[in-house]
Amino acid sequence: MLCLLKPMIIVYQVCLLTTTIQVVSISSANPAIINVWPKPTTFSWPQPQATLLSPIFTITSPIHDHLSPAVDRYLRLILTEHHRPLLTPLITNPITSPPLKTLAITITDLAAPLHHNVNESYTLLIPSGSAAAKLVAETAWGAMRGLETFSQLVWGQPSLVAVGLNVWDSPLFAHRGLLLDTSRNYYGVEDILRTIKGMSYNKLNVFHWHITDSQSFPLVVPSEPYLAAKGSYGADMQYSPSDVRAIVQFGLEHGVRVIPEIDAPGHTGSWAEAYPEIVSCANMFWWPSGIEWADRLASEPGTGQLNPLNPKTYQVVKNVIKDVATMFPEPFYHAGADEIVPGCWKTDPTIQSFLSNGGTLSQVLEIFVNSTFPYIVSLNRTAVYWEDVLLDADIKVNPSCLPPDLTILQTWNNGPNNTKKIVAAGYRAIVSSSEFYYLDCGHGSFLGNDSQYDQQAGGAGNSGDGGSWCGPFKTWQTIYDYDITYGLSEEEAKLVLGGEVALWSEQADPTVLDSRIWPRTSAMAETLWSGNRDENGEERYAEATDRLNEWRYRMWSRGIRAEPIQPLWCFRNPGMCNRVNQAAYH
Repeated sequence: MLCLLKPMIIVYQVCLLTTTIQVVSISSANPAIINVWPKPTTFSWPQPQATLLSPIFTITSPIHDHLSPAVDRYLRLILTEHHRPLLTPLITNPITSPPLKTLAITITDLAAPLHHNVNESYTLLIPSGSAAAKLVAETAWGAMRGLETFSQLVWGQPSLVAVGLNVWDSPLFAHRGLLLDTSRNYYGVEDILRTIKGMSYNKLNVFHWHITDSQSFPLVVPSEPYLAAKGSYGADMQYSPSDVRAIVQFGLEHGVRVIPEIDAPGHTGSWAEAYPEIVSCANMFWWPSGIEWADRLASEPGTGQLNPLNPKTYQVVKNVIKDVATMFPEPFYHAGADEIVPGCWKTDPTIQSFLSNGGTLSQVLEIFVNSTFPYIVSLNRTAVYWEDVLLDADIKVNPSCLPPDLTILQTWNNGPNNTKKIVAAGYRAIVSSSEFYYLDCGHGSFLGNDSQYDQQAGGAGNSGDGGSWCGPFKTWQTIYDYDITYGLSEEEAKLVLGGEVALWSEQADPTVLDSRIWPRTSAMAETLWSGNRDENGEERYAEATDRLNEWRYRMWSRGIRAEPIQPLWCFRNPGMCNRVNQAAYH
């Protein structure tokens, strides 16, 4: 059972040695309003006021398996962070009201699990002239979002907290995620935990773990141990079942679901290290010389696709699915099914025979899906596939194979156009359009012996796209301005569950993890939480710049090594770094 339902209240308190508090000046040459990221749905602070945070500040909360550790964590953060804003919030009152001593959390439904579409709303009331604040939420997960907001309303040393403030908040989209590929390069457990921590700061709630691919199989599957023993990069680059338990538990304590992806039948070259007999075209050169692109064996180095015509394939695959479903309690199971390359299957004698007897490669894929999809569903899981399974130009299944009520499709090509195709067909969609949400783009190609860069006067390797297939680099503004329901009717938009940015790891590893993800992922986090428009319907990317600067600085102080988006000079000289002088239009 995930939650303790005892109607008990626990008081969390951290004792600090500081007993004498001296009020410091909070004036600023460039006064600012207080910053909360992502921006709340409704934020009322009519007379900007603040009071001291008591050094014996406490949080009272119902006992809950996952909220209780979160409360303890946030209490320590609130009392010890002493954030120094780049621009100090301007407050209008002398600090004469009593220090804030308590935050009382009330939750209506303690039993609600962290599943898709769980209620994450909360109300936060911090009155002026009172020593007590209130946080009311439907679920423990909404309370976690409210705790994050409260933590951002505290700053300085001694700590000040905004008062006379009322927040009502709820996300626009229920699915707000980040994909991390841990196959092409390995990330330690500590890197994954730090990423989940950063996600919780940004009110993101889905860690999509693309665990395996053709390059390596780092997950230790108890019933199929040889997959990792032979298919990983080494014993020190594997994820054990205890590692998975720690990551899933950490996610729950931070309000982040962990969705596993075991991509198949494509992207499975690493399976051949343990079972070469079930993998077609394994360990072959990905694009042989003299072969047209259409006849390549893989879309990048690392060949291999499971052979759906070999019965042993399903013995191994079903063992993997069963163990993964056991290790991950999350109701969504991502089954991949993207980038099935015709040339690979055509090298396999059994598939050649099937084709010579009138069969098609789409039928080969259908055999695989019809053999695995019902098994996934039988484990009480909703199957998630990449869009290719229905939209690929060459190899795809008949929609009758995948009932919309049991299937979710994730987009990555052709921006809003493919999202439109998916929802128009009645499927729920997760949007990861590579034109907007791929974080790895614009860093060049990882291929060796590539003559495209030998262009002294400019050329393909230096043509403004970063030399990568999905270039250019996706700036935070590109991500922030993307409307994932663009061009959809009101009914179609209801089928969009949310979105995910993706960090594919051909050219990323722990050394660049934080800077590749943050603060660009923060941009998506805000747009999926409260949108990218103000109360008048106007795009708010201009005012978001200063707020994101401030938020990036605070994330850095919390141990998330987010990259800068501007020189510090810009923040200290408001408006001077804008493309247009806004003052000229007022």
